[in-house]
Amino acid sequence: MKAVNLIPADQRRAKASGEGAGSGYIVLGVLGVLLVMALAYVMTANGVNDNKTKAAQAKRDADALEARASQLDSFTNFAAIKQQRLEAVKAAAETRFDWERLMRELSRVMPAGSWLQTTDASVAGDTEGGTTAPATSGVAPIGPVSPTATFVGCTPRQSEVAKILVRLRAMHRVADVELNESLREDGVAEVTVDSCGPLYKFDVTVTFAPTDTSEAPSGSKSVPASLGGGS
Repeated sequence: MKAVNLIPADQRRAKASGEGAGSGYIVLGVLGVLLVMALAYVMTANGVNDNKTKAAQAKRDADALEARASQLDSFTNFAAIKQQRLEAVKAAAETRFDWERLMRELSRVMPAGSWLQTTDASVAGDTEGGTTAPATSGVAPIGPVSPTATFVGCTPRQSEVAKILVRLRAMHRVADVELNESLREDGVAEVTVDSCGPLYKFDVTVTFAPTDTSEAPSGSKSVPASLGGGS
């Protein structure tokens, strides 16, 4: 017996004929492409944001390093100033001279009735034109420094000049004593500040040994009696 479909034709279920299968694949392909594009956009945006973050961090690090460099610059300047001061102190130490001891010894070696009119001294070895002060420019002197001093004074006898030369030679650190002149001025009968009158005028140059940088004063907590201190 042949089966008969009693359902009306407009209400019957449609049979898959396979004609619309290609359009479904196209939709899926478009959706896949859109998904890939979305993923690429998200990854690109994340990369840009990451680069921006790294750039901002790098800028902050650069600013911090610049601020640190500015702080260290003051320490660099301080180190340079310290070095300059050390060089100045070294130069002053190499040209130091015990002038107080020199004057004290001079007062003891001068014979009775003799005195000095002028004293011209220099730690640089040049006594022409006045006393030269120790160098403090921060540059150490080249070679050993030999201080010199020129003494001009009056003495009653010529034999006293020879005595002065011998005594000056025995003073501390004296290396050489040179007599420039010893004479009596003619026609001057009165002793003044600038003239020895009838006495003998002597001119002596004393050269001292170079400064020994290892030599240092021992120091004392009390003032010597010879300088007015107590016993």
